[in-house]
Amino acid sequence: MKRIFTWVLGFAVLLVNFSSVALAQEYKNDLRDLFIGNKSVIYALNIRSFGAKDLNGDDIINPLEGDEAGTFLNAIPRLKELSKLGINTIYLLPITKTGKLKALGTAGSLYALDSFDRLNPQLDDKNNPLSVEQEAKMFIDEAHKLGFRVIVDIPSCGSYDMSLEKPDLFIKDKNSNAVVPVDWTDVRLFKVYNDDKSLNEELVQNYQVMIKMLQDIGVDGIRADVAAIKPYEFWKKVIDYARMSDPQFLFIAEACTSWTNPIKQWGNYTPVPKLLEAGFDGYYGDWANFSDFTRAKDLYKRINSDLKISKQFDDKKTTMASFATHDQQSVIVRGGVPLWEMITWLNITLPLNPYFLDGYVSGDTYIYRYENKKAKYSNTDDDYYFVHRAKFDIFNFSRRPDGNYRELKEKFVKAMKFKYWAKSILVEGKYKELSTNNPSVFAFARKNGDDAVIVIGNLNKEHSAEVNVYIRNLKETSFVSPVKMEEAPLVKRGKMQLRLKPYEIQVYMLNKVNF
Repeated sequence: MKRIFTWVLGFAVLLVNFSSVALAQEYKNDLRDLFIGNKSVIYALNIRSFGAKDLNGDDIINPLEGDEAGTFLNAIPRLKELSKLGINTIYLLPITKTGKLKALGTAGSLYALDSFDRLNPQLDDKNNPLSVEQEAKMFIDEAHKLGFRVIVDIPSCGSYDMSLEKPDLFIKDKNSNAVVPVDWTDVRLFKVYNDDKSLNEELVQNYQVMIKMLQDIGVDGIRADVAAIKPYEFWKKVIDYARMSDPQFLFIAEACTSWTNPIKQWGNYTPVPKLLEAGFDGYYGDWANFSDFTRAKDLYKRINSDLKISKQFDDKKTTMASFATHDQQSVIVRGGVPLWEMITWLNITLPLNPYFLDGYVSGDTYIYRYENKKAKYSNTDDDYYFVHRAKFDIFNFSRRPDGNYRELKEKFVKAMKFKYWAKSILVEGKYKELSTNNPSVFAFARKNGDDAVIVIGNLNKEHSAEVNVYIRNLKETSFVSPVKMEEAPLVKRGKMQLRLKPYEIQVYMLNKVNF
């Protein structure tokens, strides 16, 4: 017997006004507590493009043609847009000065670190007398007033320019040249250990200088790019230094349990547990290749790996979702709207901190008209608009990220409202896998007391899937309320019968079912 109750959940009336969470009193950093509790909702953006204005629509920002580059100041008016999306944590891609020699792209990669104590002058409003550091502080202060916490990404390697200016900070090959790590041709590898195997204290001190600069402008935490290529003792000193002035200062490591060492010829690779032991509060989580998953057990393996590591640290460490970062191709390109919906709802329902890249909400493909063409103008020695196909541009003065899928914003806001409405289940609830009779269909529950959120998805991107999901003590009279579905399931004793389209995900609320 089919028995589905209409979804009248309280949040449909509540219609959470996300911006109402703004902090009324003086701001105080609480980011570590927020993140460790899986309560951060993270939105990553590039200041260089966030407030940009592309007047002629060619996707590249050229002030000589009347365009306006992104700055800290023109980013401020857009903060309220993020409040309406339910975001509470802003993650800034690197804001430090970038190198110009042997560069990639006409603005230089955000990750080609050219200064430990200077912010990127490209982010300065030239019509304002304030320094770029003062403008950055204004942006962060305004973000804090709206209830946002702010993370900044710090690069792992130095620019070629820096390797010429500060050669003692860099590893040298047998020809006395600074080492290029793997295919990151615009950067050079820092020397973490001296020839006598002692820690390179000069490098440690420079990273501490960078941390202090960020703390002075109000930053609440950092994400460390490729953190695993530096050892435990390096990060222990940097993290301890940061926590002396701000115990809530968050550290997230870009590291995953399955990644291999990209610099194995030149140094060791620090495993995730050792980074967490050094003081990192969390890490990326191994979700970069999610669109390659074809079996439910692939998903379960990833989830259980993260949960196992968290348990080793008494649930004081956790993960940031990395389904769709600047390192991956656009979700729309990889799997269209169905994959977008699946990733959105997994962000909402899994025991981790959701992460969304600028442009994700509107389905940006990150395909640019100028892609790898000869440049009209350049601020570096690269005269091509270098980009990675269908990936977020971190190399040029590019347009504001924005896709053409306007209907996705409404879907996103609905999902976020459900996350806030059901936070006692989705944040505090236990994770439990559910059995199915189809290996390409995953099913799990988030359960708190008598209430549960059930999530079911088809990982087959080409074919629909018929599936039984087995839920002990489920009855035809059980209260099953649809949150996200296209076709109602058949509810029978002990199971739900569904038909899922390729990449379709369904979400339900269950009440008073003990399983």
